[in-house]
Amino acid sequence: MERTRLDFPPDAGDVFFAAIPARPAVFVLRGEGEPYVSKTSNLRRRLLRLLGPVDERSKRLNLRARVRQIEYALTGSDFESGFVLYRTLRELFPKNYRDRLKLRFAPLVKFNLDNEYPRAYVTRKLARAKGKSVYYGPFLSATAAEKFLNDALDLFKMRRCVDDLHPDPAFPGCIYSEMKMCLAPCFKGCTDAEYAHEVGRVEAFLDSGGSSLVRELETERERASAELKFEAAAALHARLEKVRAASAQRPDIARRLDQLNGLMLQPSAEPDAVAFFRVSAGMLSGPLAFPVAPQPGVHISMEARILDALTALPPAATGSAVETMEHLALLKRWYFRTLKTGELFLAEPNGELPLRKIVRGVTRVFKGEKASEWSVPAGQLPVEAKPE
Repeated sequence: MERTRLDFPPDAGDVFFAAIPARPAVFVLRGEGEPYVSKTSNLRRRLLRLLGPVDERSKRLNLRARVRQIEYALTGSDFESGFVLYRTLRELFPKNYRDRLKLRFAPLVKFNLDNEYPRAYVTRKLARAKGKSVYYGPFLSATAAEKFLNDALDLFKMRRCVDDLHPDPAFPGCIYSEMKMCLAPCFKGCTDAEYAHEVGRVEAFLDSGGSSLVRELETERERASAELKFEAAAALHARLEKVRAASAQRPDIARRLDQLNGLMLQPSAEPDAVAFFRVSAGMLSGPLAFPVAPQPGVHISMEARILDALTALPPAATGSAVETMEHLALLKRWYFRTLKTGELFLAEPNGELPLRKIVRGVTRVFKGEKASEWSVPAGQLPVEAKPE
């Protein structure tokens, strides 16, 4: 992002500070020692506090004698300020920028397909990109992710043990096999093909947000009803309710990471515009200022203008596993806030964006309005509950 650079004169007075915008920004103060980096909702007021004439009676931090240069980038929203601050700190303090940001990696569900007998569990770390494993998230907290995953696995018979299995018919098994909640590959309670089929059902459930199992059970229920097997149909209906309850715990954003694509809209630092942030496999790119009104004499639909604008905002370059985790942490930090500015529109599994919804969202964000359906996202704790 382009930064404005100013030399800071030792005798800076009211005229100098009056020229500083009284707007939100991320700034860097350079001079003696390491740079001072921060974000603010009012750049002029903050710099006056840090660089104004020294008051010997005050204990406030004053850097007037140490600073020689000011750099700043104006921002349009708190999310943009946080994203620009992250990139700035990552550049200037590569060894401890995460500590400075208090950035904690987001909880994810990992489906470990690299294991001969796959299993799923909650983690905060992404493994090597070349592995077969897939990830789902981000979730609000490890507790929320564990609750969703446990309730989902209750619907299947895939293993939950953490051991590397060496199937042995003499192995006694565990409580899940005794309760008929696991196919028990540990003692050859099933064939490898049967276990692989169950793993495929679990993966389809996680990929589809539960709809794959809903369709499967609805088909079985209709067949039972047609055959007048009403008790079986009632049992299938009760199971359907459990499936829907488990699926409802998954926040809309907690998707398979390679399909976590979308467009975030935020207020822009540019006049008469909104800011676009692109989400691609959990990675963020932007901001791009999108003028709300078309240029004079240009007759083109808003949908077409949005698609044209996105060609100027390519997806973020594939980063390391650590960088992806950092972007997910920033996205999670914004998404699960009870009160937040901006809107996020996630793409369909085929990659298509909901353009009509985005058009309406552009108008709302530009006017500072809230979406009528924009309530607490699925899986979010109530206001009084504290996430991790």
